[in-house]
Amino acid sequence: MKQNLLVGIIGVLILLVVLGASPFFILDLTQTAIVVQLGKPKRTVTEPGLKFKLPFVQEVRYFDKRLLDYDVPAREVITQDKKTILIDNFAKWKIVDPLEVYKAFQTQRGALQRLDDIIYSELRVELGRHELSEIVSANRLLIMSEVAKRANEKASKYGLEVLDVRIKRADLPEQNAKAVFDRMQAERERIAKQYKAEGAEEAQKIRSDAEKDREILLADAYKTAQEIRGEGDAKAYKIYADAYRQDPQFFEFVRSMEAYRKTFSKDTTMVLSPDSEFLQFLKRRKR
Repeated sequence: MKQNLLVGIIGVLILLVVLGASPFFILDLTQTAIVVQLGKPKRTVTEPGLKFKLPFVQEVRYFDKRLLDYDVPAREVITQDKKTILIDNFAKWKIVDPLEVYKAFQTQRGALQRLDDIIYSELRVELGRHELSEIVSANRLLIMSEVAKRANEKASKYGLEVLDVRIKRADLPEQNAKAVFDRMQAERERIAKQYKAEGAEEAQKIRSDAEKDREILLADAYKTAQEIRGEGDAKAYKIYADAYRQDPQFFEFVRSMEAYRKTFSKDTTMVLSPDSEFLQFLKRRKR
């Protein structure tokens, strides 16, 4: 009889398993389980291992004990200076009270959806208090610390804890990025034109100074040349004068010969009076 009872129990268990109503469930080390009976939580199971529940009557909801990642696609946020930016953020969070999470959302997925609403709301509020330059600068860490603090305050009443919120990337929307790029290009072109104009002005100034220095150098050189030439002529005249005083007749003769050489070139015809002093040395030679 006992054997028949045992076989019957085993048969019932097998039937329950086949029907998907096993009285057992296995809890992993990384999980917490809430045993729910007719929609109401009956007990919380935290120790891992093989556990028992009433088939057909009770069901199990699992919640992760580990530190979890929250990561969503980039979304638009408007800054204080009315700039629209795409914020790609992530967060680190965990479930500290699975029972509260179940009461509020029934599942871990529901808790994540609510957490997304909280964090995105706080991001919009906090980033709306700052200009774009502050968000992309070193102040970002302080801004995100404030977002994480306020998000954690709101999430804690649901049994959730937000440990950190960070921005992975902050980009301008495509149309804004093109407008900013055009403005940047126009600004760079304006600066380039300004540099070119300043360079041309400086080049003209350098050329003017160089031309001025050139004229001064040429004038000084001409002055020096004239002074040297004058000194040379003075010395030459003095030498001629000294030579003339030593032998006036010889000096007169040499000068006359030089005059003859310059005057009587090839095929030269001159009409002179026979008594001309210019021919005096020729006359003497004739005699």
